[in-house]
Amino acid sequence: MSFIVDAQKSSQKIIAGTVLTSLLWTSFPFFPSDAPFSPIANNIVHAKEMASGSGSRVNKDPESLLRYGLPIKNKEVREVQGVIETIRNDIASKRKSAGLDGVKKSRSILNKKAKNIVAACNSADECTSIVNSMIANLDPLEVSLKASSDFLQGSEQEKEALTNAFAAQDTLQKQLTELETAMVPPNYKTPVPGLYSDLPQLQGRATIEFLLKKPGNAPFDIEGVNFPEAKLKMIIDGYAAPVTAGNFIELVQKGFYDKMAIQRSDGFVVQTGDPEGVAVGYVGKASKSIGAGKNGERLIPSEIFVKGDKAPFYESTIEDEGRGGEATVLPFSSYGAMGWAREEYDANSGSSQFFWLLFDSDLTPAGKNVIDGRYPCFGYVVEGADFLRDITEGDIIVSTKILSGLDKLVLPE
Repeated sequence: MSFIVDAQKSSQKIIAGTVLTSLLWTSFPFFPSDAPFSPIANNIVHAKEMASGSGSRVNKDPESLLRYGLPIKNKEVREVQGVIETIRNDIASKRKSAGLDGVKKSRSILNKKAKNIVAACNSADECTSIVNSMIANLDPLEVSLKASSDFLQGSEQEKEALTNAFAAQDTLQKQLTELETAMVPPNYKTPVPGLYSDLPQLQGRATIEFLLKKPGNAPFDIEGVNFPEAKLKMIIDGYAAPVTAGNFIELVQKGFYDKMAIQRSDGFVVQTGDPEGVAVGYVGKASKSIGAGKNGERLIPSEIFVKGDKAPFYESTIEDEGRGGEATVLPFSSYGAMGWAREEYDANSGSSQFFWLLFDSDLTPAGKNVIDGRYPCFGYVVEGADFLRDITEGDIIVSTKILSGLDKLVLPE
């Protein structure tokens, strides 16, 4: 049913794939080595925007990717977003002068262009308050960056000042998320063809939590530190993938993944969603548009949303559409990006299996990958992604919980 089935139920068959780098092919665990991916045929060099950047410029921050995935259009807030997010990189690389320049530029944008930013919000009062708070919170960030410059490189004092700078910058990012979320038009819904009205849809975003444990209560070892359990917090995006996200949230609500084991962990992905028995997905009322799997699985269509489009397209891949190399609204460029699994040759064979991608730019040369547009990305792990490093086959999802966004789930009548 999905690529894990071949890996687990067909004598551990290896699903190979392709990544383009200097016209060389390397293996990847998603696609066949003879996959129809041609850099010439797909005119990648002429794509209006590549699926991800290159090298260190790849955006690996899930919360940043989620902000860019919001259905808003305001160049001023995107401008300040770019500057504030760059400051985080400056702090990490100890580029203190650059960080201070970023603080100055952020303050200038927020002061000079506040009117345009607030005008794009649903509530002028709410956004005015957020903007003013962000301006005020630039002060402790500036103080911490200046303090770090006064101390000896590598000293405890420098480390403490930079830690304080990270905390101040993180506060600004959270406020930035609040600000941009307040710009989403009221009652916004991503257009979905009526053909799929008999499938669950998520009209907005939801936050969920998975709690996992190892058999025998063995600990999770994260860089030498033991934890009795793994807790993953994820944001599921119905703006970019309303049908995929709706299907997932409905299954979480039903408790489908509770007490289920992790079924694949190979250094590339962590995957689950295959229930016990002959069925390889969730067995439920089938959609009229897609039908049921051979064992009664409810299937959902492939759902791909390309940046610049007004809505996702369904039942095909980005290459089927002749648009290979274009950027998707949510890219697979973050550790813990969530993707919907399926059979390798059938775009509409997904049911309930999903994976967390263990993204590593070293494994996708030049930061390019061929996952975007082949599999729907429908969310990211925003807290606890480090646990994915030690989640192995046989670990148990003890419980799943919808923390927010259940009101955004629309079930078929």
